[in-house]
Amino acid sequence: MHESSSHTTDGTGTVIGFDFGEKRIGIASGHPLTGSTSPLTTIRNINGRPEWDLIDKIINEWRPIELVVGLPLHSASEPQPMELAARAFAKRLRKRYDLPVHLHNESHSSNEAGRIVAQNRRRHGRPKTQTGDIDKIAAALILENWFNEG
Repeated sequence: MHESSSHTTDGTGTVIGFDFGEKRIGIASGHPLTGSTSPLTTIRNINGRPEWDLIDKIINEWRPIELVVGLPLHSASEPQPMELAARAFAKRLRKRYDLPVHLHNESHSSNEAGRIVAQNRRRHGRPKTQTGDIDKIAAALILENWFNEG
């Protein structure tokens, strides 16, 4: 797994991004050539067991060339439990799909996603945020940031 922002692709193909959480995992797709990203879905993560069948469907449908997992980094010198869990998830993705997996600092992605959801709710009069909206938007932001830093 690569912790740097370096890309191994030539810019063609799809990349899938993940915003890993204890209860939910947001998933987005993106294209490195254009830098565009799209939130796809949010899946459940029940007691540390992601809905692998749904991830399998996404991988089979989108046929990505790389995967990016948001890494929650904190200022503490010791890795925090969520960071360790995200690293373990990334390792499982790498083994399961035999694809390059990159870890990317996800600092503030969920806060930014929440701001976007609130702004869209005000703009479009949507009364309530759907469960998982923030997670899949955060995944798209992680992927977008990874493209921009590459």
